[in-house]
Amino acid sequence: MEYIYAAMILHSAEKEINEENVKSIIEAAGIEAEDARIKALIAALEDVDIDEAMETTAMAAAAPAAAPVAAEAAEEEEEEEEEEEASEEEAAAGLGALFG
Repeated sequence: MEYIYAAMILHSAEKEINEENVKSIIEAAGIEAEDARIKALIAALEDVDIDEAMETTAMAAAAPAAAPVAAEAAEEEEEEEEEEEASEEEAAAGLGALFG
């Protein structure tokens, strides 16, 4: 994962994502750089639009986060409807007792 972070840092800094730069970041973080992993990362990112990938990932992460909020709102609406129904039934029973 740290190799991907290194590529993201380079991208954010508008630096070229190459073996030397990735290795520098990995080593600066105190991690022993593996040349094979760096080469694989560079090859994998060759045809990737990083801006688009980051935007797509951010949107995908936001969708599941919004789902619990929507479910909670639906539950609150159901509880309010149940309370209204109970109030209407109580009112009807009270009127029945008056005219009983």
